[in-house]
Amino acid sequence: MAAIVSDQSALRAQLDSAARLGRYVLRNVRLCAATTRTDAANAAGTEFFLADASVEKGRILAITPASPCHAAASDPDLPAIDAGGRVVIPSFVDCHTHLDKGHILPRTPAADGTFDGALAATRCDRTARWSAGDLGRRIDFALRSAFHYGTSAIRTHLDSQPPQDGISWPLFLELRQHWRGRIALQASCLFPIDMARDDAFLRAIARRVADAGGVLGAVAYPLPDIDHLLDRMFRAAADHGLDLDFHADESADPAADVLRRIADTALRVSFAGKILVGHCCSLAMQAPPVVDATLDKVAAAGITVVSLPACNLYLQDRSRQGMTPRWRGVTLLHEMKRRGIPVALASDNTRDPFNSYGDLDMLDTFRLGTRALHLDHPHGDWIKAVSTTPAQIMRLDGHGVIATGQPADLIIFEGRSWSEILSRAESDRIVMRMGSPISAPLPVYAELDALEGLAPA
Repeated sequence: MAAIVSDQSALRAQLDSAARLGRYVLRNVRLCAATTRTDAANAAGTEFFLADASVEKGRILAITPASPCHAAASDPDLPAIDAGGRVVIPSFVDCHTHLDKGHILPRTPAADGTFDGALAATRCDRTARWSAGDLGRRIDFALRSAFHYGTSAIRTHLDSQPPQDGISWPLFLELRQHWRGRIALQASCLFPIDMARDDAFLRAIARRVADAGGVLGAVAYPLPDIDHLLDRMFRAAADHGLDLDFHADESADPAADVLRRIADTALRVSFAGKILVGHCCSLAMQAPPVVDATLDKVAAAGITVVSLPACNLYLQDRSRQGMTPRWRGVTLLHEMKRRGIPVALASDNTRDPFNSYGDLDMLDTFRLGTRALHLDHPHGDWIKAVSTTPAQIMRLDGHGVIATGQPADLIIFEGRSWSEILSRAESDRIVMRMGSPISAPLPVYAELDALEGLAPA
């Protein structure tokens, strides 16, 4: 009989020892039916079910209903570890980040928490300092943080206005190779959509993205010729076999309706690729009939929407006069989900002018999203928004789910319910990769001092 391990450090030690033997059973784990592919999950009919997970050579061999605590092991030589009903989820997938902007806040003193201020401060910093060396050190710092917290896949936007594209994309390819097997990295180009008027630029960036196996993206905002520009983006994506990823309607202006226009374009051209649209804040400020018409088109077009609660709570409705914000800045995920529109949450910006805080911890993102967007009572399958759904939009088979035959890339929390998990930082969570607990400490901020002018380079 397996003894219940009450302490996370003791559980980690037992898992580490068992993993070295190559086979073990993790008994009495609390799995989410939404992120587990097994007959036991289908039969559960609840948010969670208790199970035993057999792991062999780093992969999940079997998932079976939890055995009674007094039951004898079928194989007495097989290590069995009782998790005591701890919640176990698949590793996180973060589908909207800006790794190239991360951790520049200390050197952008002009940033004032507003969107326009963030644009200006970031533009100045990019022009003056975004060398391959600067980017490489900041991005690697961010990836080590994400890995520590349990993220196994990330899509990052890369500012791609020339000449920055010639620096950031080659560096990204190097980093993707360096992190292969730990974090699956995917990149989307990012530029103001009015740059798509330039034929030579659009052809060149689409080729660069295609050669890197990336995604074609842009910041799309209301312009007199926005429909024409969207047509050009969709045509370039189709010509190069690319998926699309847009920033849209990051505004409180109810007249901002680019999400609807993206859906109209996708339906008009019968686009076959995947489309992800981020932010969509203005939707929450529009009249119900306008919202209904837009979301019907988004559903018909098969678009996925990602909300970025940390960044949008930080930026939206901020006043230079010190007034309290009147709205949350997040989009209408409940209304989307009811229509079958896939929805996700993601980290977005971290420690830069667009968001002064954050560390690429998707549990923090999920916690904030749950509170700001009321993703509870019931919690239902919202955990898919930081796991299964972003994995699907990124075309990553095997990520964001727990299933027989898949790598045992898991996160074991101390908490036994969402209330327990989301009430604490869970800083002692156990991150499992290929069936073994990782030992990857958080990087210390002092490593970035030389990039911030606080220490000699």
